[in-house]
Amino acid sequence: MTKPHSQIWDVGCGFGTTSILLALNGHKVHGSTLEYYYDEIQDRIKYWSQFGDLSGIDIKYENMFESFPQDESIDYIVAQDTLHHLEPFKEAVGIFHKCLKPGGKIVASEENGNNIICNIKHFRERGFNRISKYYDEKLNQEIVFGNENTRSLASWKKEFSRKNFVFNDETVEYIRYFLPGKYKKMPVAAIIEEERKLWRKSPIIRELFFFGMNFTLEKP
Repeated sequence: MTKPHSQIWDVGCGFGTTSILLALNGHKVHGSTLEYYYDEIQDRIKYWSQFGDLSGIDIKYENMFESFPQDESIDYIVAQDTLHHLEPFKEAVGIFHKCLKPGGKIVASEENGNNIICNIKHFRERGFNRISKYYDEKLNQEIVFGNENTRSLASWKKEFSRKNFVFNDETVEYIRYFLPGKYKKMPVAAIIEEERKLWRKSPIIRELFFFGMNFTLEKP
């Protein structure tokens, strides 16, 4: 994110970690979450305020389909492990398009929907039920929820093409290939370089065995 003092929407901000980091770096951040630990987030913000200005952060417990930033006011949308939970996704793409300024970007980190191990795990947990509903007691409404409804990179491209989002192929990274123990033994930079060599060299390993991926889209 190269634009200073950006307006950022952190969709599915969870415990607010990324929102806090971005706000400490001078950006104005709106975070949306439906996490059960929402009431504890203000204590985190209070703690981190000792180390910098967090006046630009605003985190709310909200349904993003009903509460979202005003038209074309956002420079960046951050979606970390969030896109596969948003349903109906076609409507979510429309909201993203409406919120972003021309040239605005979506910065996403997602689970690789082609990963064999994850697909087996998800099928055991939810079968073919990729979309579910639950009643949110804070909002007093039923929420439609993507039940680990992960997708491949090609599928995400197809979904976002509905609103003519431009995929930046140079930003695509496949991540998290090795078992956890390896990440404790090697420097992060060395791990990243080794992973890059693997996914660029072997399409089969890239599509079926990497657990995650990063990518960026731009609104024309």
